[in-house]
Amino acid sequence: MSSPRKHGEHGKNRNGIGTGKINDMRCAVVIVFAFVLTLPVFAQMPAVAPSPVPSNWPTAQFAATRDPGVQKALQILNQMIGALGGDAWLNVTSMTSEGRAYSFYHGQPNSMSILYWRFWEWPDKERLELTKQRDVIELLVGDKGYEITYKGTATEEAKELEESLRRREHSLEWVVRKWLAAPGTMILYSGTAMVERNLADQITVLSGNNDSVTISIDGQTRLPVRISYSWRDPLDRQFDAAATVFGNYKAVQGVQTPFSVVQYRNDEMSGQRFLTSATYNASLAPSLFETKGITYNPGAGKK
Repeated sequence: MSSPRKHGEHGKNRNGIGTGKINDMRCAVVIVFAFVLTLPVFAQMPAVAPSPVPSNWPTAQFAATRDPGVQKALQILNQMIGALGGDAWLNVTSMTSEGRAYSFYHGQPNSMSILYWRFWEWPDKERLELTKQRDVIELLVGDKGYEITYKGTATEEAKELEESLRRREHSLEWVVRKWLAAPGTMILYSGTAMVERNLADQITVLSGNNDSVTISIDGQTRLPVRISYSWRDPLDRQFDAAATVFGNYKAVQGVQTPFSVVQYRNDEMSGQRFLTSATYNASLAPSLFETKGITYNPGAGKK
């Protein structure tokens, strides 16, 4: 499998998902699975009795498995959900937060920090208010993206929207709540790795449509420290990789919340957020996710 390219190659910052991605992902995951399954350490791993699974948890469909790799993955995933807050985390319907954000280019900061306010509602609504004046607003509602400024409401450019949707559909909440509960999903214990200077267990989740993510879970706290995935660019056929790293967890309303979130693109830091406050399950006004003013396409008329 080709190695992920470095950020900035071919002059692209964002890439779409091609029609050949499904077959490529299936081949890549099958190869990785076959390699892991041939390792002596894995072959000698004793069967792990699955931990009790609450019937309302998304991992319940794997409870009857006898495969030792799936059993171990199930046990660790259940420990992760429990560490995050169990039912309290699974039943989060909304989140409001604020803090500071930084952007990076080739791993180096390319701007000063910017204040932000975030309003998120499960499963597919997000509003970001940026700057001290909160006069730049980014909306993601369903499969539509917008930017609201003093000029009005602009539709998000296609490549940026693809990136936003890809990031949402590979987020921890989306993978746990949607992927794990869906028919055809596979889970596998993929060994250990050093992540953020700590030994972490690696769990691979393969969806029914042949997409996959790897969740790295701290060996002691059982909190997730990283979620990563890759895809093949449809134009140059190179693999791109993305990862989100979580840190500085704090308990908020019974939910373990990462107050540090770092985004990576092809092993280079691309964004960073530091939360200063967070609140769960507050009632959010529908107007927060509505566009205002005249909606226009900033790319219209461009060749």
